[in-house]
Amino acid sequence: MRRFLLGNEGIDGDVIAEAARILRAGGLVAFPTETVYGLGANALDESAVDRIYQAKNRPAASPLIVHVAGVEQARQFAVQWPAAADALAAAFWPGPLTLVLPKSAAIPDRVTAGLATVGLRVPSHPVARALLEACDFPIAAPSANLFMGVSPTDAAHVRTSLGEAADLILEGGPSEVGLESTVLSLVSERPVILRLGMITRRQIEAVAGPLDRAGEHEAREGGTHASPGMHPRHYSPRAALLIAGSGDPVPHGRVVRLWWKEEPAEGQGIQLPADPAGYARELYRALHLADGCRPRYIVVEAPPTSEEWEAIWDRLRRAASR
Repeated sequence: MRRFLLGNEGIDGDVIAEAARILRAGGLVAFPTETVYGLGANALDESAVDRIYQAKNRPAASPLIVHVAGVEQARQFAVQWPAAADALAAAFWPGPLTLVLPKSAAIPDRVTAGLATVGLRVPSHPVARALLEACDFPIAAPSANLFMGVSPTDAAHVRTSLGEAADLILEGGPSEVGLESTVLSLVSERPVILRLGMITRRQIEAVAGPLDRAGEHEAREGGTHASPGMHPRHYSPRAALLIAGSGDPVPHGRVVRLWWKEEPAEGQGIQLPADPAGYARELYRALHLADGCRPRYIVVEAPPTSEEWEAIWDRLRRAASR
């Protein structure tokens, strides 16, 4: 049975309680976060977590992020909690930052793809927070779509991608951030960015000091990716995605465009906002919309290359990889 929590009607406590009951029983619940919609399972239930991998056709070498209600709960599932974790949590939680730390034995290896580390995040979306508060366990949740596809930023995208795979979908309106969280490893002496997000390197360095960025050759440990989102091809529409243009800064008042076309030379398009936050918020929505027209190509005008656009470029490059 699938039920919906409509964002414009407020948070229905009975529906949240039903979602928590489903998760406690080993079911799957799709729910909104400020980044993208997640497909959630009880992170302490290995059989339930396995259902996520099956529903998404996700490879076993790709770990899941564990969502928690707050710092106190996060500390229960990390055997080390450095001072930098406290500082970063105070600055960015709840919000789109995932911290990778040595995991406790309570987190099954299936969640972390056999790694000794776990990615922990406190989401800020009110529906996600209500769900976590109703549960007495953390929720493992990757994006609620088939693996390597465009991530969902509203409930309709979840239904289109996963069909009946979720036992329940909580609808909480469009995602506010629109790109997946920044993933930061605190395992080494110097923090390492494993996945780019809308919390930028400069913002993190202001709190935690100098950072490293993991190269693709560093992304694997025994064949396992250190973080979600490190596959060369990811976030991809069905149509071939092409990036066109120089990437020069957008002049004042100009709108960055995403075009979709039957042929690269002619077609129609939709406009994306010229600011990075607005562009990120609308990018996946635009890709879903364009892909729904079943074109041969989706052509994206190259956005600027400054740091604020770095995560957007990461998603576009991976989406365009074949």
